[in-house]
Amino acid sequence: MEFACGFVYVPPSLTQKDGQRHNVIKRSALLPPINWIRPSSPPPPPPRNSAEAKPPKSPQSRRTVIEQLEKSKEVKKAVKPAPFYANAEFHNKAGAASSRSTTPQKTALLPPHMRSSANSQSPPYSQPLVSSNANSHLSSFTYDLPNEPDLDLRSSDPNYSYATPEGAGLKLPAGTSKVSAPVSVPPLPPRPSFMKLIPEYLVLLPQKSLTDTSLVPSPTKSADQGPLPGNPNVLLVSLGKLLSEERAQTTQGELTSCSKCRSVLDPARCYDNVVNECYFCQPWEPTSTPSMPQCHQDVLFLLCPDEKPRRAADALLLFCIDVSGSMSITSEVSVGELVVHKTRLQFVLEAVLQCVQRLSEQQPDIRVGLITFNSQVTMHGNENFTSHSLSGAELTDCNFLKKTAAGFPTPPPLSQNKDYLRKQVLGLRDGGTTALGPAALLAIAIASRQPGSTVIICTDGKANTDLGNLEVEDNDTHTLLSSTIFYKDLGDDAANQGVTVSVLSIEGTDSRLDELGRLADRTGGKVVIASPKRLHAEFEEIIENRMIATQCTVTLLLPRSLRTRGEKEAGHKGTREVGNVDPDTEITFQFGASEQNTDVSAPAAGSRVFIQLQIRYRQRKGQTMLRVITTGRDVTDDSSAALSSLSLAIVQLNSSQASAALAVRGRFLDARREGELQKKLIERAIEHNHSAEDQQTYQEWIKTMAPIYSHKHTIIRGKSVVSDSESLTDAGAVLFYTMKHSNRMTLKNKHKL
Repeated sequence: MEFACGFVYVPPSLTQKDGQRHNVIKRSALLPPINWIRPSSPPPPPPRNSAEAKPPKSPQSRRTVIEQLEKSKEVKKAVKPAPFYANAEFHNKAGAASSRSTTPQKTALLPPHMRSSANSQSPPYSQPLVSSNANSHLSSFTYDLPNEPDLDLRSSDPNYSYATPEGAGLKLPAGTSKVSAPVSVPPLPPRPSFMKLIPEYLVLLPQKSLTDTSLVPSPTKSADQGPLPGNPNVLLVSLGKLLSEERAQTTQGELTSCSKCRSVLDPARCYDNVVNECYFCQPWEPTSTPSMPQCHQDVLFLLCPDEKPRRAADALLLFCIDVSGSMSITSEVSVGELVVHKTRLQFVLEAVLQCVQRLSEQQPDIRVGLITFNSQVTMHGNENFTSHSLSGAELTDCNFLKKTAAGFPTPPPLSQNKDYLRKQVLGLRDGGTTALGPAALLAIAIASRQPGSTVIICTDGKANTDLGNLEVEDNDTHTLLSSTIFYKDLGDDAANQGVTVSVLSIEGTDSRLDELGRLADRTGGKVVIASPKRLHAEFEEIIENRMIATQCTVTLLLPRSLRTRGEKEAGHKGTREVGNVDPDTEITFQFGASEQNTDVSAPAAGSRVFIQLQIRYRQRKGQTMLRVITTGRDVTDDSSAALSSLSLAIVQLNSSQASAALAVRGRFLDARREGELQKKLIERAIEHNHSAEDQQTYQEWIKTMAPIYSHKHTIIRGKSVVSDSESLTDAGAVLFYTMKHSNRMTLKNKHKL
C-alpha cells in the first residue's frame, strides 16, 4: 500500500485545541481565575474618624526630613531618598488639587498589629509610616475616596488591574524604631501604554518535534503554513499487485484477532483467546501514547488449511445476447467499394463467431455458453442436451429461474462444442420484447458454478418485461425502485460467487446503463457503448481481462483518534467490498482526524500512529487467504511538510474515484464539492513544489474531471443539475463507471463522450 502524503496530516486547529486542553499554553499565576466573578456588593466602608488629609510636602521638606533621619542617633542606616521624578511639578499639582477637594476621606482598614488607639490620628495618605514617639506605631492610612467603579465588571476587563496603595509596601530600615518627621512618597507614574496586562510565555513543542528535522519547514517555504484544503490523507491499495505476488512463506493455523475490531494481534499479548490490549480499540490520549502490539509488518494467512483446492477447471464464458425486435435496425457499412446494410443482430453474431474461432485456436479447453432473450429466454445446449426456453409467467419467478439454471448442464469445452455452437449462433432471429432481467439472472446462476466465470450482456434497448423492467417513466418511482433493487441484489450475488458481469450497449441506443451498469460496477466488469463495427474488439478486451481473485474484501483499521471517510463502516474502521480483482485493480481510501467534538482527541503533532490493512480474498483455485499489512506513520500539522511529500497522482486518482462514485448514485452536487476540495489541494501543492511534471499531470486530470462540472445534456437526463437525485444518460453512466474503476494508468487517458 502507498500513502499520498509522507505524514498523517492533522489540521493545526485540532492540534491547538487539544494542546490548550492539556495546558500547553500557560496562564500567569498572578492573574485571577478565568471563571472568577467579582462580588456584586461592595465591602463595608472604613471608619470615618481619621484626621484630615494633609497635602503632600514640597521636595524641600522631604530633603529636610531625610537630613534629620541621617543625623538621628536611633537610625543605624540611612533611609534611601525617594527618587525625584522629572515630572515632579505634575505630581505636586495633583497633590495640591486633591488637598483642596471637598471629597470625603476614609480610613483604610489595617491588620490588628498595626491598629492604633482610639484617640490617635492617622497621617495623610501621602505620608508613609510616621511615628510620633517610641511607644507609638503606625496607625492607619488615609486616602481620597475615588469614584466607585462598576463592580459587575469581570477580570477580563482590560482596564481592570490589581494595584497596591502607594507606600503600603514601604519598610523602615533595620533597627529604626521611630521617625522624627513624616516622609512623603511620590505617587506612582502612570502605566506605559506599551506594557501588556498579560505576560507572554514561551510555548515548548514536544521533544520529537524539536529533534525531527523532517517536521521543520525550510525557510524558503515558511510562508505556506495555513491549513490545507481538501484531504491529503489518502491511501492507495494496488490489489492486482498485492494479490498476484508469489509469497513463499504462508502462515497456517488460527490467527489471533481482537473480538471488537477484528484487528490481527500478536499472540504473545493474548492468553486463552482473551485480548489484554488492542491498539486500535483503546482510547487515544495526547499525554500518553498507547503501546503498539508487536505484530507482523506483512504476513499472509491461509485461513482454512484443511480446505482442499478445487479441481483445476477453466472458467465459463457466457454470451447473453439481445435478439429483440430493435436488433433489426440496420446500419451502413463499407465492404471494399460496396456499401451494404447490416442489422445490429448481424454485427453482434459476427463478433461472437470471431471470438469463438479465436478461442478455439488459443484456448480449446475453455467452456463457452450462449443465452438469448427477447419475449422468451433460451438457454442453448449442446449435442447431448437440447436447448431450453422459458416464457410468460416463468420469467417473473426468481426462485423458479434459479432452480431451472441449476438443472441446466455446464457447457462442454469449446473443442467439443465449437461446431454446434456456430450452428446455434447462425440460426438466431430477431423479434419480440426485451426480457433482459430474467436472462441476466439465468446467466449469472449458471456461471456461479465456477468462480472466475465471465458473463457478457449485449443489448440495444431497455429491459421491458416485468422482472427488471427499465422502460418506465421517471415519475413511476415504485417500479423503478423495484428494478434498481433487483439489479443491485443480482450484482451482489454475482460478486459473492466470483462472477464478472460486463454490459455492452450499441451506439445510438438508450439502455438505461445507469441502472443496468450496477451489475458491472459491483462485479468489477465493464460498461461499454460500442459502435457496430467495434463489437468484436470490445468482446476481445473483456475476455482477455481475467481475474486473479474473487470475493475480495478490504478493511482499513485506524487508531480511535482517526476516522475513515466515505466507507461502509463509520469510525476508525472502514470496509470496502471489492468482489473480483483483476491485475489492474486499484482502490483508494480517505481518512483523517475527526473534526467533530468527540471524546477521543486528535493525535498530537510529532507522535506516531499505526495503520493496519487487511485483504481477505479467495484464490482462483479456491483457497481463502488473508493478507495483513501494518505500518506506522508520523503525525504533523505542518502544511509545508505535507505538501512537500504529497503524491498528486494518488490524490487525483482518489478524487476521480470518489467523485465518480457519488455521480453514479445521482449525487452530482456532492460529487462537485468533493472534486473542488481536492482540486484546491492539488493546486496548492503545485504552487508549493513548482513542478512542471505535476503541472502537466494536473492539466490531464482537469480534462478527465471536466464532466463533473459541466451541464451537458449528454451526461444527465435533466437540463441542469438542481438536486442530488439526477439520473445519468448511457454516455454519462459509461463515463462515471469507468472513472470509478480507473487506476493511475487509465486515468491519464482522456475519456470522450
